Amino acid sequence: MRATGLIPTIPFVIAVVAVSGAMTCGLLSESALRAADVEAAAPTESSWPSFRNGNLQQGIAGSALPEKLEQLWKIDVPDGVVATVAIVGDYVYLPALNGHLICLNLKDGSEVWRYRSIDDPEEFAPGFRATPRVTETMAYVGDEDGVLHAVDRVTGKPKWKFTTNDEISGCAAIYNDKVIVGSYDSTLYCLDAETGEEDWHFETGDRINGSPGVAENYTFVAGCDHHLRVIDIAAGTEKSDIPLETYLIASPAIWGDELYVGTQGGEVVAVNWKTEEIVWRYTAESRQMPIHASAAVTEEGVYVGGHDKQLHAINRKTGEGLWTFPTRASIDSSPVVVGDRIYFGSGDRNLYGVSIEDGKEVFKENLGKSIVAGPAVGEGVLVIGTEGSQGELFCFGSKSAEQ
Repeated sequence: MRATGLIPTIPFVIAVVAVSGAMTCGLLSESALRAADVEAAAPTESSWPSFRNGNLQQGIAGSALPEKLEQLWKIDVPDGVVATVAIVGDYVYLPALNGHLICLNLKDGSEVWRYRSIDDPEEFAPGFRATPRVTETMAYVGDEDGVLHAVDRVTGKPKWKFTTNDEISGCAAIYNDKVIVGSYDSTLYCLDAETGEEDWHFETGDRINGSPGVAENYTFVAGCDHHLRVIDIAAGTEKSDIPLETYLIASPAIWGDELYVGTQGGEVVAVNWKTEEIVWRYTAESRQMPIHASAAVTEEGVYVGGHDKQLHAINRKTGEGLWTFPTRASIDSSPVVVGDRIYFGSGDRNLYGVSIEDGKEVFKENLGKSIVAGPAVGEGVLVIGTEGSQGELFCFGSKSAEQ
């Protein structure tokens, strides 16, 4: 049932498709048997239920990791992994480029269920480049053809689908009973989480690449139109339009009244979304290269890698550089703060851990293939995938904790 390739994006008319619970939609028979054992539980502080671990998109883990990371398991992922996984409870939710959303047992990586992005087993399945947003009962994830899938967490069966006019590469946000997601069709959508029916949509000037952040009753969207927009979620209307002078691939991180995001122009920008003012702009001293990774932000610092092959630590309040950590290739992997350490991957095939205080290396593991996905840290483990035709998914933690 594995797709052997991808199909080009095909425009669709916007529609919601209700899906019968009786449909299998690519579920494997053995997976269906195991699905009965899945317990739906609400995400907790130790979970990683979305791309940057919550609507503020700060990239901070609520779960601790052992001082010494050990590989617990790995699995093959044909066509590779470019998106961060989600971790909730005892399960990992893996979005794969071969068009499958796969629920795995966190303990050993065994498959629980598998959902395919299209029903026809003879057709190539649009891949998943977006991280799933996992709730107590559902997993919401967009695909390369612009379809947002709502999948039952327990059974792996589809509940509904909503079709946009182009690719969805960003993770959806959940606000009360709404799902908010952006599309390459230059539109931000707000849907009913239960039915998939559209509540409103807002058109921007160009495609939306990242994941919408949410703070208070507002959502934030930016992309290729060089603008950061603040949208009232209840009304679907624009509160603010803040010019950024360059386009964004990354998703904004939110800390209080400020947003932090790297740009295609190679800057990291701090924006006060309430006053609509640029607080500071940071540019690397060495060379200005695009930043596609999304930043992690804490009370003290902003941390992000770029195509200059370095991880940058920036003073959150002043915008001054604190330290840099060099790798041997571009960094598209969005970093995660875990206590006093930062973990991220690089195109040089290594998973790194560095000290948040001074940027000194404390962990390094060669995973054999390029890494563009960010790590997910939840329930005491770190899970990350590699890209390529023979990609893999790795889980790191403590072997002694398993016993």
